[in-house]
Amino acid sequence: MMSMNDFPPIDADTAKQMNPVVLAFVGDAVYTLYVRRALALSSGCKTGELNRLAAQVVSAHGQSETLEKTISRFTEEEAAIYRRGRNAKKPTKSKNATVAEYIRSTGLEAVVGFLYLTGRTERIRELFFGEET
Repeated sequence: MMSMNDFPPIDADTAKQMNPVVLAFVGDAVYTLYVRRALALSSGCKTGELNRLAAQVVSAHGQSETLEKTISRFTEEEAAIYRRGRNAKKPTKSKNATVAEYIRSTGLEAVVGFLYLTGRTERIRELFFGEET
């Protein structure tokens, strides 16, 4: 059976050459998985409630709030990835968030995608889930 560890990381230079919206595409999935994992392990809630809680955190509004708490801890490299994601032309618009929240959340997702693809999952946990490595 294949696991997440079966995907070797790519080098940072290769990841930096990727379209930031593609980084955000990957980051969205990774962030969602981490949020769902954290909720599943810390809660005795049923799946309907878990889904509602996850949707609050993973939404553009929730991610924008998370960004406000973490952006000051970004490295220069992470801040540059964030700005690229924030400033990138997006193919869609958010239905349930302000434009500002949506562009900030895309930047956050780009950082998560970059960190995941380069094998820095411990940094994802440290920044967004309070897990010290």
